[in-house]
Amino acid sequence: MKKTEIRNRVIRESKGKFSVAVKKLVKDPIKLDILTIAWPVLMELVLSSVFGMIDMMMLGNIPNNTYAAAAVSSVGLTNQPLFLALSVVQALNVGGTAMIARYYGAGEKKRMENVLKHVMLFGLFFSIPISAFGLLNAENIMSFMGGEAHAIEIGASYFRVICISYLFQSFNISITGALRGIGQTQIPMRINVLVNFLNVLGNAVLIYGLLGAPALGVVGAATSTATANLIASVLLVRFLMKGNSELPFSFKRKFKFDTGTLKNLVRIGMPSAIEQLILRAGVILFIQIVSSLGTVIFAAHQIGMNLLSLSFTTGQAFGISSSSLVGRSLGKKDTQLASEYAKKTSMMGAITGILVGTVLFIGSEFFVSLYSNDPQIIHNASTALKIIAVVQPFQTHQLIVAGSLRGAGDTMFPLISTFVGVLIVRVISAYFFVFVLNLGLVGAWMGIVLDQFLRWILVGARFKAGKWKSIVIH
Repeated sequence: MKKTEIRNRVIRESKGKFSVAVKKLVKDPIKLDILTIAWPVLMELVLSSVFGMIDMMMLGNIPNNTYAAAAVSSVGLTNQPLFLALSVVQALNVGGTAMIARYYGAGEKKRMENVLKHVMLFGLFFSIPISAFGLLNAENIMSFMGGEAHAIEIGASYFRVICISYLFQSFNISITGALRGIGQTQIPMRINVLVNFLNVLGNAVLIYGLLGAPALGVVGAATSTATANLIASVLLVRFLMKGNSELPFSFKRKFKFDTGTLKNLVRIGMPSAIEQLILRAGVILFIQIVSSLGTVIFAAHQIGMNLLSLSFTTGQAFGISSSSLVGRSLGKKDTQLASEYAKKTSMMGAITGILVGTVLFIGSEFFVSLYSNDPQIIHNASTALKIIAVVQPFQTHQLIVAGSLRGAGDTMFPLISTFVGVLIVRVISAYFFVFVLNLGLVGAWMGIVLDQFLRWILVGARFKAGKWKSIVIH
């Protein structure tokens, strides 16, 4: 496809004041296409991270410092099991996004709806028993994560409510992943920004007991999150049913189980599922190492991770954009265009990674002080942030390159890089730095740096090999 044709298509499809401004500033049609998909995802992820940071700040600033530290720690202890549970649905989502992008590029729109229904159905099939398991075993799971008795006592009820919220969150992931496959990222952004804003308001009311509501503390935060995810589910289904998307969807149309679709979902999604399981297993082992340093240090770690999540957003946004555009281009059998999209997305993302790293390094103490006024927490968390700020360009670049590989259906190598980086390098080096060299939280975060740098080398080498161009999706 010629660059002028790409630019004309983007101009026709993009809407809104922001899109008009981008069209005037960006002359390269490839970059324009990338930004058209990436900016709504970036806005969505950034605002979601900011809202999540505000949630954590609300808990960290509860007047009772002992309760506040335990509340922040309990959220950290429950996040990783939740992410582990979400990994199953996200794996199906990776396969669904890659397939829908290919079918969209090839003009086979009728097959897209069937793929989405497969992902939604199997997502519910896995998420319901997982949610039930979490409800019944909340204390045991938190204990396994290394939580101290006080954090478990405060956080168990929070965990149970989050398990209910997980059902709606899993459902939402299926729909947003499908929409991103066709490059329709503005609607998920608008819905997620709205419900996250409502979540923050709900948190303020239910955590502190405003407007006559009971002061529920950390349980109030979970209740608000579950309600927000339910609202998002309703709004996403309503959007699809109205027929305003190029992704056709209706509950009235009969669902036809297709073994070929299932095989593709398993073939593409299974490595991503295993990758996510390995990632979460590695992170859980990592958290067990950090939690052994005590509740206050773990609270500092959790604040640092909460801030670090904001730095992931640029890599994730550009990675999703590259995944969609690479898959779409390969659907059109244009490998040269797919390569251009992947390379320019990586370049743009790396530049933003440098900017994010600079901001994190300079403003580390200020950002941490928004969460807590505890000097020990501020010192430990800000020091850890300065360490991780250095690796930001490599982290962002590897997230984008991995997204390009997934968009092509090459999900096996990101699995290998995650296994080596997280489960081996991060865990072993963190153990050595913390327990042998006694470097505390700083040592643990040095393990994160080594992990990110190694994964950057591995996925970069895989992309340059070019084998992703020959992967076939039937």
